[in-house]
Amino acid sequence: MVTEKNKVIAVAMSGGVDSSVTAALLKRQGYEVTGITMRLFAPRLTGSGSAAHDAASVAAHLGISHHVIDFEADFRELIIKDFIGEYRCGRTPNPCVRCNRYVKFGLLLKQARKLGAGLLATGHYVRKTVDGDGVCHLRQARCIGKDQSYFLSTLSQEQLEGVIFPLGEMESKDEVRRLAREFHLPVAEKGDSQEVCFIPDDDYAAFLEESGALAGTPGDIVHVNGRVIGRHRGTHRYTVGQRKGLGIAWSKPLYVTAIDTGKNVVVVGEEQYLAADGLFAAEVGWIVPPPDADEFKTTCKIRYRHQPVACRVKVLPDSGCEVRFDEPQKAVTPGQTVVFYQDDEVLGGGRIVGAMPVPCNI
Repeated sequence: MVTEKNKVIAVAMSGGVDSSVTAALLKRQGYEVTGITMRLFAPRLTGSGSAAHDAASVAAHLGISHHVIDFEADFRELIIKDFIGEYRCGRTPNPCVRCNRYVKFGLLLKQARKLGAGLLATGHYVRKTVDGDGVCHLRQARCIGKDQSYFLSTLSQEQLEGVIFPLGEMESKDEVRRLAREFHLPVAEKGDSQEVCFIPDDDYAAFLEESGALAGTPGDIVHVNGRVIGRHRGTHRYTVGQRKGLGIAWSKPLYVTAIDTGKNVVVVGEEQYLAADGLFAAEVGWIVPPPDADEFKTTCKIRYRHQPVACRVKVLPDSGCEVRFDEPQKAVTPGQTVVFYQDDEVLGGGRIVGAMPVPCNI
């Protein structure tokens, strides 16, 4: 329903199908729509196919205004610097979660308000509901296969109040594609991006090395029993749970179980050494306040493609928490995000800082 308060809506336009359909839907519903595209880094493409070019083409087609906002310095400081720092410490970060918290729903939301918009809309597959007390709730998308609630798990109430997600009720991506064709959008057949936006060809190691951030210093690969069994090409090339690319002949499959950048060592072991009883998380943000009890039951995901599992959560001081799984989980990876769910609702999320390994006899 269009009201004077939210009549003007800014749409975060990436040049892709989802954000373009979002803009078209809102215009058809009677809103005054303006598009905003973030310039976050030197683009690999400057013509057709680039975010700014394609977003501008869609805006022109829809007859809406379009703004390109330069956040390159902020993005480098808030996201890329943190990304590099996490790899230096042997962790595997999720830059998209952090970008949503600080850039897209932080800096961009503020910019949208400066442009006179009452709300910021994005093409995320996620739903927002508001209860009678005005409290916002973040929920999984109707199309669970496209759900992106994991990546928005650290948003605050204030941020959620100012945003909407028009694609959250879509039954499938096919429906979005159909709408793109119905609106005759110039990006209707554009493919989906599966990469981290600032990593060319999804090659993390090359990005870190070519940027001069990490040198790729070789070191030992050590079995959990303490035996040196191989050499690695730089700790940033490995992540907990990795099996392929170790280059080690062994009687059983081996997996990376830990990364020690202080000693420049990659630790490996058989599959049973990946199991963890729980984890510790920091920088935890709660969308809705957790129960007052010392410990409460819920479910959590320890990576995007992970099915939620039952767990018990103990809230710790300084935005931390301790999580204990009902059943051991494999490859709890420091640097990744743990997200807490109650049925289809996201309670909050935080950065994994360590696992609680299941005791094993070596």
